[in-house]
Amino acid sequence: MTAKIESLDDRAAPAPQASRWAFAALVGGNLALSLTALVVRFADDVGPMAVGVWRLTLALPVLLFLMRRETVGRLPSARALSIAAGAGVFFGLDLAAWHLGILQTKVANATLFGNSASLLLVVWGIMLSRALPRGWQALAILLAFVGSALLMGQSYEASSAYLVGDLLSLLAGALYTGYVLMMQRVRGEIGPWSALAIASAAGIPILLAAAVALGETIVPGNWTPLITLALMSQIVGQGLLIWALPRFSPVVVGLTLLVQPVVAAVAGWLIFGELLSAIEIFGGAMVAASLVLIRLPNRAARPI
Repeated sequence: MTAKIESLDDRAAPAPQASRWAFAALVGGNLALSLTALVVRFADDVGPMAVGVWRLTLALPVLLFLMRRETVGRLPSARALSIAAGAGVFFGLDLAAWHLGILQTKVANATLFGNSASLLLVVWGIMLSRALPRGWQALAILLAFVGSALLMGQSYEASSAYLVGDLLSLLAGALYTGYVLMMQRVRGEIGPWSALAIASAAGIPILLAAAVALGETIVPGNWTPLITLALMSQIVGQGLLIWALPRFSPVVVGLTLLVQPVVAAVAGWLIFGELLSAIEIFGGAMVAASLVLIRLPNRAARPI
């Protein structure tokens, strides 16, 4: 008996029309999330942990309202609650590690290592399907990671002085991978707003405890960047991402995460005058090309 080998994104593949909308939502969510670091720069009257606290806290009432409409007042099962809350713990720890890492290394280093979630998700997808990528899919993965290395590697600097910050950023990438995989799992049982509301509520105590322990200023004088962050990153960005998650394999999700450093680099150039070299522009174009290729029809994957 011969078994059919699935390609890495065949699982949970939606109908073509639904797939187009879902992929647009996946990319759109990452576009919104890519501007998070820029908004955080303007929230300079509170500490980095406190920024995370307000990002989740200000978004929570809206998420709870949408959750109530989604569930018509019925609570999710204990199993779904525990998985979504566990995802929220991963997300809270991710933000804590990421913000601490940024304080102890270069922004470029933190961006490079923090996006290790992309690689980890691709590796997990290959392990899950037990098949190596081929055809357009293999080319898309190659372009994505070479392009992101060119984009971010130009300003990366290896130094023992940055070791702790680099390790924290790597930890943040691993934690975000756990968050995405757990949210993908729970989305098979509950809706996106329910999953995101529960996860956000679970992440708040972790970030608040970290902010208090570090002696940060918690109450802001300027609420505008924090409200913007809650709406743009947690409601729109995470909302679109979590809605689209169950429709794609970890490979596709991992590649679309690379939208974030590309858009962040362009935004930094436009807003803060952080010039991009020709190599960095070429790297960003390679990442963009990979997102087109990953959606093309693919040959059967080769089993591992």
